Amino acid sequence: MRLLPLALALCFAIPASTDASAAGGQTRIAPADIAVAERLRDAALKDDTAWDFTEGLSTEIPMRMPGSANDLKSREWVTAKFKELGFDKVWSEPVTYPVWVRRSESAEIVSPFPQKLVVTALGNSPATPPGGLAGEIVAFPTLDALKAAAAESVRGKIVYVGARMVARQDGKDYGIGSTLRTNGPSIASGKGAAGFLLRSAGTDHERLPHTGATRFADGVAPIPAAALSAPDAEQIERVLARGQPVRVKLALDCGMDGTYTGANVIAELRGSKQPDEYFLTGGHLDSWDLGTGAIDDAVGIGISVGAAKLIAQLPQRPARSIRVVAWANEESGIHGGNAYGEKHGKEVARAVLGSESDLGADRIYKMSATVKPESRDALAQIAAVLKPLGIDYDTQFQGKGGADLAAMHKAGMAAVSMHRDATRYFAWHHTANDTLDKIDPEQLRQNVAAYAVLAYLAAQADGDFGSKPGAFVGQDKKN
Repeated sequence: MRLLPLALALCFAIPASTDASAAGGQTRIAPADIAVAERLRDAALKDDTAWDFTEGLSTEIPMRMPGSANDLKSREWVTAKFKELGFDKVWSEPVTYPVWVRRSESAEIVSPFPQKLVVTALGNSPATPPGGLAGEIVAFPTLDALKAAAAESVRGKIVYVGARMVARQDGKDYGIGSTLRTNGPSIASGKGAAGFLLRSAGTDHERLPHTGATRFADGVAPIPAAALSAPDAEQIERVLARGQPVRVKLALDCGMDGTYTGANVIAELRGSKQPDEYFLTGGHLDSWDLGTGAIDDAVGIGISVGAAKLIAQLPQRPARSIRVVAWANEESGIHGGNAYGEKHGKEVARAVLGSESDLGADRIYKMSATVKPESRDALAQIAAVLKPLGIDYDTQFQGKGGADLAAMHKAGMAAVSMHRDATRYFAWHHTANDTLDKIDPEQLRQNVAAYAVLAYLAAQADGDFGSKPGAFVGQDKKN
């Protein structure tokens, strides 16, 4: 990574000694380190490394489907970019997973009012029989209503569930949409359904369906499953309201296609005093094939890279290392994050703190954490540096760090969640509208500033945040 001009580098000066032991297990952050973090924060608001990274990856290698030709190309691109940016160490760790492929998809109302529908297959869905699958629709307003339905009302039919999401800052309605998408087809199949349709898991009203993975329980036969765009879902509901049987034809050419070995790509800035301990961050490298994967999740890696670059330009590295991971195949089952946890979970104490970036790049409005009580004062110090960015510290919510960090958090890694404004995100998520123009450069810089502060102070803190095997098992959501 290129060094700052000397005059600017001097303003980042780090105290000569920050390794005094914290008494009584308390984690402390020195005032001089706070001053450095404040300057990192301010420098990030003028830096476009994250934008350049995101623009490059999403322009040159969009549609990074796991197991596709672009999977390998993106790993090679990121490996080269990490080295170009000057990380001290860059390497890959293999990740093997099943491959799902999409070839074509279509749907139509056959009767009583014939018309085309806009759909997209769900990841892990099997294909329909040659010539398509035709059947009568049976509709439910929610997943719970489907769960409560008698099997006789579902058997042999195409289930439609019309649960809706509302745009919210905290994005909590994604729990409705993602749970329906993930579990709905399996529940419908268990009751004997022939196929499954849902109103897309999104908050928009565009005629662009949202894809995403589904999962079939052990012993349940996979059935063709697809998502309708919001206007098409509403069209089906209006036709159903006429009181006549509605028949739909669904044609999906997709399915599982063996296994593939990809990789997590890892880059590290080595710490100056405790290099085998590290702050863990990153985003997932794969994306769905409908858009360019800019907001989900090229920008997540870009944010982490932008923060790391600023830290690398300091005249002295923080005590611990900064590790950035471009995780493999998050979309179809968090395979990269799980593989990382399997490989590194036994040494979880070395990962002093973790925070993934995977919710676009709109403004971060709060931080939450799962850490040992003795480090809460240090988190409050970090929060004070973040406050001028408009970020509050929610001490009542348990931050788990992100999906790709779930395995490490389960193993005992302390974690911080940076909560972004999700009001816009789920309008574009998993659609053809996942494109670079959805990223606001100013809000992106605020994200980088927050991660630069968090990464630096976590790596430089005197004392740990509680990472150790089994540290947070069974902990309540509030702490």
